Amino acid sequence: MKAWSDVCVTSSNAVDIVRSLPQDNILFIPDMNLGHYVATKVPEKNVILNDGFCPTHESIDAAEVERARTEHPGALVLAHPECGSWVLEKADVVGSTSQLIDAAVRSDAHEFVICTVQGVIHELERQTAGTGKRFYFPHTVPVCPNMACVTAEKVLACLRDGTGEVGLPDESIIARSTAALDRMLEMAR
Repeated sequence: MKAWSDVCVTSSNAVDIVRSLPQDNILFIPDMNLGHYVATKVPEKNVILNDGFCPTHESIDAAEVERARTEHPGALVLAHPECGSWVLEKADVVGSTSQLIDAAVRSDAHEFVICTVQGVIHELERQTAGTGKRFYFPHTVPVCPNMACVTAEKVLACLRDGTGEVGLPDESIIARSTAALDRMLEMAR
């Protein structure tokens, strides 16, 4: 995907990078939810969406978000822009993982409903330790099965034994992918 792209983005820089592109027509791949969010923030661009998404963010249910909000009145809803629009409409804050963590740290609120992958909880708790802040997920906790495959034991085995090697594509694909990533880093400055 990166090799086919002119520039890559992350959820924290997508709006700014798309806004700064000279083109009016932007094919946004692979995540249609992040692309839709970007399109709402950059209406002067024609953002063409791909029918792809993060299944973990896509599966967060609006009714479950409402239920969590009802169970925790006064809690702020923090949502990642890869969630469906049905979740973003209910959110008090929409942002990248680091932006959501920042929002929770800076907020005067003490309860938060988190609409992104469960792994963020460790950093939220670390950065708010001692503040009494509490974090809740929708009833069906968003767990990414791919991220869950990475365990401390597997990382240790890889470092210790060199196991789990992933092969790289040919040099031309690496070069084109690197160029798209380099453009992102340059444009994000």
